[in-house]
Amino acid sequence: MTASSALAQHSTAAAFLGPRMPYDDFDRLPPTRLEVSSGTLAVGIAPGKLELPTERLLAWIERSATAVAAYYGRFPAAYTRLLVVPREGRGVSGGRAWGHRGAALRITVGEQATEADLTRDWVLVHEMTHLAFPSVDSRHHWIEEGLATYVEPVARARARLLAPEEVWADLVRGLPKGLPQDGDRGLDHTPTWGRTYWGGALFALLADVETRRRTQNARGLEDALRAILASGNIETTSPLGALLAIGDRATGVPVLTELYARMKDQPAPVDLDTMWRELGVRVEGQQIRLDDGAPLAAIRRAITTPRRGPAADTPRGTSRVMDQETRQ
Repeated sequence: MTASSALAQHSTAAAFLGPRMPYDDFDRLPPTRLEVSSGTLAVGIAPGKLELPTERLLAWIERSATAVAAYYGRFPAAYTRLLVVPREGRGVSGGRAWGHRGAALRITVGEQATEADLTRDWVLVHEMTHLAFPSVDSRHHWIEEGLATYVEPVARARARLLAPEEVWADLVRGLPKGLPQDGDRGLDHTPTWGRTYWGGALFALLADVETRRRTQNARGLEDALRAILASGNIETTSPLGALLAIGDRATGVPVLTELYARMKDQPAPVDLDTMWRELGVRVEGQQIRLDDGAPLAAIRRAITTPRRGPAADTPRGTSRVMDQETRQ
């Protein structure tokens, strides 16, 4: 049975691709329900001609959701609408997350997408992580996108969907795009693409490393994010300062609050080369070698090592694709 044979024919695919989540149209689609770690995903497939069998598409969704649930301790929303929209081409070409009428995701998948394309995909996990953080003021959009950019490869590595070397290679390539440039006024006042996605990811990595350093590797960023999730998710709104304080109480160290104070209103440059040396991330030509003799190697290993809880036992991916709506 192909995915296209299960589509509702009351509407065209174009109706599902506007700037807003089409909640009403979605609710008229025949849903498939997936249960993942205290969460239900209602999956609806818009009209189209996906060549992939429906069961392979659902397996990809469940695999991605399980990776996110393992990182956060549970899936971020009790009930999530997940709309899959077929489009011409291959791979996963875009994604969005909403929360104003209940947690919802929209993912666009190429009609000729293969199972290998889904194995390499990072977009769905990225969008699912958005569900775990409450909505904040627009000037803090960098933390919403930055957390998703950072957590996605880490969660995939912990679920054995991505090799640790790929996580660090991704960060080595991407984080320089998030460094402050001339005229930068801090994360809250410099809404460029690089500072929003990769500047936010840099904040997340710094917070993870410093939290682990101060707690002798007993706590990490996920402890802060799990506590924040317990207070609310994308369906709620909150001042950013209050959320960071919740995270700091969970870890027992004021890293998030201090880091935000340092980076919100001023450039706050970061010496990435020194950080890579201390973590034991060595760039050798086009390859990344992980050095377990480095001073912070134990912290580096802990970041990508699974904790007890749900985990996906699936083959590792080997590369990543770019998403038109997120990281280009």
